[in-house]
Parts: sequence; C-alpha cells; structure tokens
Amino acid sequence: MTPLYVARPLLPPLEDLTELLGEIWSSGIVTNEGPLHNRLEAELAQRLNVPFAKLFNNGTVAMLCALLSLDLSPGAEIITTPLTFAATAHAIAACGYKPVFADICEDTLTLDPRAVEKAITSKTEAVIGVHVYGTLCDVEGLDRVCKAHDLKLLYDAAHAFAAMQGGTPVGTMGDLSVFSLHATKLFSTFEGGLVTSNDEGMAQRLRLARNFGIMNEERVAVVGINGKMSEVHAAIGLLNLKIFEEERDIRRALRAEYDQVVGRLPGLRAQIKQPGVKQSEQYYMIIVDPQVYGATRDEIYDALKEREIFSRKYFWPICTDFDCYKNFTIHTVHDAPVSNNVKDRVLCLPFHSGVEAEHIAAVADVLTELHCTRREPSVSKVG
Repeated sequence: MTPLYVARPLLPPLEDLTELLGEIWSSGIVTNEGPLHNRLEAELAQRLNVPFAKLFNNGTVAMLCALLSLDLSPGAEIITTPLTFAATAHAIAACGYKPVFADICEDTLTLDPRAVEKAITSKTEAVIGVHVYGTLCDVEGLDRVCKAHDLKLLYDAAHAFAAMQGGTPVGTMGDLSVFSLHATKLFSTFEGGLVTSNDEGMAQRLRLARNFGIMNEERVAVVGINGKMSEVHAAIGLLNLKIFEEERDIRRALRAEYDQVVGRLPGLRAQIKQPGVKQSEQYYMIIVDPQVYGATRDEIYDALKEREIFSRKYFWPICTDFDCYKNFTIHTVHDAPVSNNVKDRVLCLPFHSGVEAEHIAAVADVLTELHCTRREPSVSKVG
C-alpha cells in the first residue's frame, strides 16, 4: 500500500492546463488582473452566489487585506478562536492589531458567542469567526453579539468553500468571508486566496488593498500590499472550478464510510452534523476520549503512521501554545477553556479521492485494534 496523506491536491487535466497556458503566452499578460484572473473572479462570484469576490495570491494575504480594508483604529482588539491555523492570529498581529482569544463551543468547536461577549473591551472593534473542518460557526449568535456592540464580523472560511446554511451561502455571512485556495483545500489554485463581500464599497477597498493602494497612475489612496494572483494560478482555478463538486461528492461518500467505522468504537466522536448545512467536505475530524476509547489521540496517530497513513493533529498546538501568544488569556464561560481540553484529542484522517477501500480497511483495523487491545481484561493466575 502506497503512503496515504491527510490531503491531496486536486489536479485538473494537464492538457486543459496547457491550452490555457497557451492563452497566457498569446496575451503576454501574466499578472495585474489579467483576463483569466477576471474570468475566475466572475465565475467564483456566480458559483458561490455572492455579490463580490476578490482574488489574492494566498489566503493569509487575503486576510491581511480584508483587515486593512476595514480601517480599524491602531492597536484595535480583534477577537478570534485559538483553535485555528496560525495565519488567522498572525494576520491580526501583522496589521498592528491585538488578537484576543475567546473559547469554543463544545459541540461545534467553533467560536462561542458567549465567550466573545465576555472578551469584549472598549478597544474591541472586530471579531473573526472560524469555520473549522467544514463545521460552520454559530452565525446567528456571533451576528447578534457584533451588532449589539457595533463590531465588524469577519469569517475565516478556509475550511468552508461552497458551504451553505439553509439557503444562505457561507460567502455572504458577516461583513467579509476569507477563503484559502491553497493546494490542500477542496477548491484550490495551488496557492491563492479569496475574499467575498455583500458591499460594493468594501469590494473596491479590497481591490486597492491588494495592489499597494494604487487608485490610478497618479494616486495611491490607502495602505496596501502586493496581493495579486497570477494568470497561471487563475488558470488552475478555472479548471478546478469545473471538477471540485465531483471531488466533494466522493468525500461525502467517504465520510459515510468513516462514520460507520468510528460509530462502532466507543470513545471516538466524529464532527457534528449540522441540520440544514451543506458541508464543504474539507476535513474528516474525530475527537478521542482516551478514558473511554482506551488509547490517546497521539497513539492513534503513531499507529496509523506505522502503516504509512499520515493523519494530522489539526489544530495542535493551538494559538495560545505558540511562543508569540503564550501568555494570552482564553476568555471562556466554563471553569476551564474547552480549547485546552480538546486540543490534544482532535485528529484529522486522510480525506480525499485518493482514499481507497484498502485504506479505509487499514484505518478501521488500526482503530479497532487499539481499542480492543486496551479493553482486553487482564487475566490473573491462581495457584
């Protein structure tokens, strides 16, 4: 069995990419909002059912430009979750703002609106909710808190491409939604980012922010950076936009197979299923209760690795374990933060169209063997 990794890039047919590369070579335009870039923006806005979609060269830069477009006060506090990728907090700090960490809900592992409210001070100006593993935040709860305190609301939607809640597209939630289009994501441009908005003025500010704040040849209007996507990456995006739904369907079926395995083993819990939500199918995450299951998350990780199945302890460590945020408080409504309790119990299993029946069987064997070995009763000799 060949090594199996937690993620695998979606690769469009090479001959189709060669054809689009020919268009780039013919035009001589390789960046600066070229024709393929503009076509991809338009197609993404239509596919995601959002009024405005702006592309960037990666997801971190997309978050930076989203924050720059809000025109917050210097040193403003922005509340987010510690259970997220480093880029969420780093983007806040890099813009000169202060990340403030609020705890997560026990069921969804997303930002808890009650903890957010507890973390608000006179310096708070924005909140960044993070949709983790494809599970959506308590959008109504966060919206209610932010409106009550006149705060901007952003979503890190790196794990939630093309997700829906009822009839609401994830890209229309809050003031802005930020997506990663990295190679590990369901839909990728290999490297890329995207910000969606309902507001035309905000879309214009995003466009300025990604191009040094340049309004025209003679005027630089705002502070900006170089966040532009190249034509080559846009070409990959145009092709992957045609095939990502097929990949998502495969993952949805894979989720059902994993669920059957996990459901048979006490002490293992799959991520929550949210009524009315169309999942992005970004990750398959389990939570391990070592006391009930009989083994730890790390022991599962190591046992899978011995079989050349590479899962991921995602997210671990959490942001408040990083050297740069180590002394930061996690504001919580519980006696102790849920984030700290769950961080060493979460594990993402390989989840993509490269996972074959033999891989699922191997994962099932490892999970079952660990549980049964630890649960075997000890035999004492009498004599």
